[in-house]
Amino acid sequence: MKVAKDLEANFLAEMLKAAGLGKTSETMGGGAGEEQFSSFLRQAQAEAMVEKGGIGLAQSLFEALKERVDE
Repeated sequence: MKVAKDLEANFLAEMLKAAGLGKTSETMGGGAGEEQFSSFLRQAQAEAMVEKGGIGLAQSLFEALKERVDE
């Protein structure tokens, strides 16, 4: 289940990035450092979302993998 939750968190982090969360602002200087730390923030937020139930992707993955193991 941990691996499924990690995968869901990574998926959500990418979705948050695509939505523009943590996008560097031109007025705050930006730069590589700010961009790197924004990715840490997105990842932490995605992990928190998964711990609160997420979007159900982890559970679906877990169930699908469990069925394959049971065969």
